[in-house]
Amino acid sequence: MLDRPRPAAPELVDPFGRSIRYLRVSVTDRCDMRCVYCMAPEMTFLPPREVLSFEELDRLCDAFIEQGVRRLRITGGEPLVRPGVVDFMHRLGARLGAPDGEPGLDELTLTTNASRLARHAAELYRAGVRRINVSLDSLDPERFRRITRTGRLQATLDGIAAARSEGMAIRINTVAMRDTNEDEFDGLIEWCGRIGADLCFIETMPMGDVGEDRTDRFLPLSEVRRRLSARWTLEPVTHRSGGPARYERVAETGRRLGFITPMSHNFCESCNRIRLSCTGTLYMCLGQDDAADLRAPLRAGASRTELVAAIREAIGRKPKGHDFVIGRNGGPAVARHMSATGG
Repeated sequence: MLDRPRPAAPELVDPFGRSIRYLRVSVTDRCDMRCVYCMAPEMTFLPPREVLSFEELDRLCDAFIEQGVRRLRITGGEPLVRPGVVDFMHRLGARLGAPDGEPGLDELTLTTNASRLARHAAELYRAGVRRINVSLDSLDPERFRRITRTGRLQATLDGIAAARSEGMAIRINTVAMRDTNEDEFDGLIEWCGRIGADLCFIETMPMGDVGEDRTDRFLPLSEVRRRLSARWTLEPVTHRSGGPARYERVAETGRRLGFITPMSHNFCESCNRIRLSCTGTLYMCLGQDDAADLRAPLRAGASRTELVAAIREAIGRKPKGHDFVIGRNGGPAVARHMSATGG
């Protein structure tokens, strides 16, 4: 008897024909740092009852995977501050490697500040994580402390070293800030070349009240690239990571250099991403306030069919693009902090 062909996994398609294959899932709004572009010095975090349990997050992730999502990135806040997150990663990792055409994951990744990565790297690798993004804005210990307000550079460097020793690919994410860290960009490129990591520069985004004017810090990456190209040979590449970064290759180091430009040149035309917050709020666009509450139906006992219907209704409202501008007096364009949305 001949085997019947397996049915293709369904797809989530937005009103502009973009297939939604990439879900970023925040497991917590808490973080052990208070980076100047991300958080206020004093933050009020969510009470535990408002945060989804890992069982609830697992159920929602399963519904998204069933509808064709192939890539999951776990974020925060800082995801590794939440107890039990590594066990959760193991459960998600069980969805890796599904045959073509069947629901499953192609990749499970993590964004972290790496302060706690050294103690978890081995288990994350065993869970199926092969690639990690690390937020790192300075290689100077004192400047790192000023930018993060509470961080220790050595802890982050130890985490990066542990992940590399496990065989994980590393991408360093650096927020480009005028008069703050722009004198380190060449050094970061050299360092990433030495350790075998890719580097990605990101324009600061006007999300949440961080207790200061963002205007003076904003640095368009077109200006950064122009400066870097005077020293480095930047070659075009076709590589895409699935996210918004546009890459080039640094000939002198052999590593990729990415640019994420939400302010100066948005990347919305090819956006295949949605974000699920730790409260079960689904954001169809990082720079828009429209969202869908999936926690309410989940905790009301919704069936899988009802959850899928709520997800599909939300995707039907995904906008064409964001409207990021730095607000009046340098204030936020979107009230919520990045830590509440999921990076």
